[in-house]
Amino acid sequence: MSTASVPATQPEPPARSGSSAAIGWVLTIGLNVVAPILTYNTLKDDHGWSEFAALLASSAWPVLDTAVVVAWRRKIDEFALVTLVFIVITAVVSLVGAHSARALLIKDSGITGLFGLLCLATLLAPRPLMFYFGRKFATDGTPESTSWWNGLWQYEGFRRTMIVMTTVWGVAYVAEALVRIALAYTLDTDTMVTLSPFMIYGVLGALAFWTMQYGKRSKARGEARAAAAAAAGEPAS
Repeated sequence: MSTASVPATQPEPPARSGSSAAIGWVLTIGLNVVAPILTYNTLKDDHGWSEFAALLASSAWPVLDTAVVVAWRRKIDEFALVTLVFIVITAVVSLVGAHSARALLIKDSGITGLFGLLCLATLLAPRPLMFYFGRKFATDGTPESTSWWNGLWQYEGFRRTMIVMTTVWGVAYVAEALVRIALAYTLDTDTMVTLSPFMIYGVLGALAFWTMQYGKRSKARGEARAAAAAAAGEPAS
């Protein structure tokens, strides 16, 4: 494709519903953090379940979260497929090997480490994993917003940004998994059940904040280069 055919600036995204995004985040936090902790504590303390059984039962909430998203959007995109694959892997891994709460916590940490490795592996794919994750959170799932996001891949700066983001996320989650495995051997199970989701979503929050800031800086640099090229009478890249 000729560089002259590419616009000087990236197109703006179509309007999206703020209430829809807010509901999505509430469901994500409620079903992936709050509900699993409450379920674990209730089953273990009030109903006498073993630590392993209560922990395994509490992991059903993220499955429900995925089902809600699929029913809401009425389609399974790449993000949902990755989530479903990891749910299946988690279920299989949790049922093999030693059946103890600590073993399950260690296996759960291994899953997030596997996610980090998956991020790094997709650097060899046509589009890295953060491209699909970014599309989920930067759009509202409509054909218009999805088409807008897919169209950004033509810009070299956008492609480089997705690659850098995927690399950072991959390295961060591999490191997070190693730390959680070490803590699983150090802290008691009750403490780890409470701490683990906050570590997962704490890292996620930090990465999300960094991603937004890095994305803004990358967009600003791209617009500055485009403006400089336009002022010099050169084709935009």
